[in-house]
Amino acid sequence: MAATQVGWIGLGSMGIGMSKNLQKHLSSTSAPPLIYTNRTISRGDPLKAIGAVAAESVGEVAKKSDIIFSCVSDDAALRHVADEIVASGNINGKVYVDCSTVHPDTSVAISKQISESGAEFVAAPVFGASAVAEAGKLIFVTAGPSTATSRIVPYLNGVMGRSVIDMGTEVSKSSLLKIAGNVCVISFMEVICEAHVFAEKTGLGPAILEKMLGDMFGPIIESYSKRVTTGAYVPEPGGKAGFDVQLAIKDIKHALNSATAAGTSLEVSEIALKHLQKAKSLVSDRPLDSSSIYGAIRTEADLDFFSDVCKKRDGMGSET
Repeated sequence: MAATQVGWIGLGSMGIGMSKNLQKHLSSTSAPPLIYTNRTISRGDPLKAIGAVAAESVGEVAKKSDIIFSCVSDDAALRHVADEIVASGNINGKVYVDCSTVHPDTSVAISKQISESGAEFVAAPVFGASAVAEAGKLIFVTAGPSTATSRIVPYLNGVMGRSVIDMGTEVSKSSLLKIAGNVCVISFMEVICEAHVFAEKTGLGPAILEKMLGDMFGPIIESYSKRVTTGAYVPEPGGKAGFDVQLAIKDIKHALNSATAAGTSLEVSEIALKHLQKAKSLVSDRPLDSSSIYGAIRTEADLDFFSDVCKKRDGMGSET
């Protein structure tokens, strides 16, 4: 029986870490090397350096692979990838696994498209930032046919992730759980940013607030706080956001749309969306992290968007 060939599409801030861990696993088990592609193929140089093989197109990856993973930026990108996979030729018996964060309706539509073409689709969005992806500690939320989810088990827990939440066969369910998780994450960030501005305006200061957050709520909440206190909410010129503000806006809009369809509301998410959009409008000439909520809230409290930490790092002078 021929060895399973695995392919990868999409090497953004999440995809590059995930695919590197996957290639390391394949190499350690003497499996065929990962075949990968990306819009900017040079993003795969770190993968190539550890033995993965570049492909010129999504279609080439699809033709050569038995199991195809993707992690792309948004719904439109996913639809484009799915179209190219279907157009690549006979995909009977293949499994397509998407790890992107998309609207549940998109997952359903892609699943239908792939299954009608003879393959199986698994929606497998992940929880965790790029550093977590690099460390192979993501949480996968999977949904799809059991015949497909069973085939991808060897590549998830202990390879790219630390746990798997099985949502059954309805692909919309994994997307909905991912959205629910995003509601929590963005709500945490909104509240933490508000608390930091409160601490600055009242004279408490960021250090003592961050210690309280860490001691009281643990390392995850403390890590959100550090995105504020280290200045990561607005990366240095030429830098890269840990989680880009535009992607956060996309995710919140998916959440609000899903909530409306279900007959409920997400008021904290609505406030967070307002702050993210304000941040993007105030600073449009450089990348912003999703935690740039902080900068927007600062301006509402008559503080500069850029904290003293940012100004010192970027040589902008201190705040008056």
